[in-house]
Amino acid sequence: MKTAASEKMAFDSGYSKVNQLKMYYEIHGQGKPLVLIHGGGSTIQSNFAKVIPLFAKNRQLIAVELQAHGRTNDRNTDLSFEQDADDIATLLKNLNIDKADFFGFSNGATTTLQIAIRHPKIVEKIVLGSVLAKRSGVPGWFWNFMGQAKLENMPEQLKTAYKQVAADTSGLQIMHDKDVKRMVNFKDIPNKQIESIKAPALIIIGDKDIITPEHAIELHRQIPNSELAIIPGGHGEYIGEITTIKPDFKESDLSISLIEKFLNKKEE
Repeated sequence: MKTAASEKMAFDSGYSKVNQLKMYYEIHGQGKPLVLIHGGGSTIQSNFAKVIPLFAKNRQLIAVELQAHGRTNDRNTDLSFEQDADDIATLLKNLNIDKADFFGFSNGATTTLQIAIRHPKIVEKIVLGSVLAKRSGVPGWFWNFMGQAKLENMPEQLKTAYKQVAADTSGLQIMHDKDVKRMVNFKDIPNKQIESIKAPALIIIGDKDIITPEHAIELHRQIPNSELAIIPGGHGEYIGEITTIKPDFKESDLSISLIEKFLNKKEE
């Protein structure tokens, strides 16, 4: 593990042996653990750079990079949300973290659902940012787009973010293709599994998100102990995801206080 300085805050980073991966992780701040799980095609920084310094004031953040993403290597298997969930559970065991809160964004939120389903004993609360659990949760055009996705159409900010951190930048094509294949083959999470989630959940989407408001409301009704927030803005704008940053960006526009209020609330 090594210590680095980022935005005037020191943090630790390292690699852990996880199910044939050398999984990269960062630990920022101190306090109750909050695991940050990025979306498809992303790195820790491209999803969470704007919010890490804010959350780390009151929390110990464990930010991860999943199979074939960022600094974590690939293995000879397709990507799956279930495997990502198992990888994160193994990483936390390696780090001697018995229980944590989880904040997943986009594909990372679907992984967070799988953690709550498959590893409930390690979960306190979950924050589901722009989460997809059913194919009907996005407009039809999304699946047509995924069916013909090409690397050249991937947002430049995400390609740059990957190249800035990956040891071998030729892995960009592999990450892209595996992410696309996973989405093309996306299967609905069964209702019984969603309804079995006991952890308190906060579901967040933007009102101009790829995820439909109807899907977020459906999940809110299915997860017994859940809250729902629909925030003005696009996919990930509420956390300052890199492709949403505009020239007039302000930290005060981020949904940190909403998330912290949920995470800090005492359960009755």
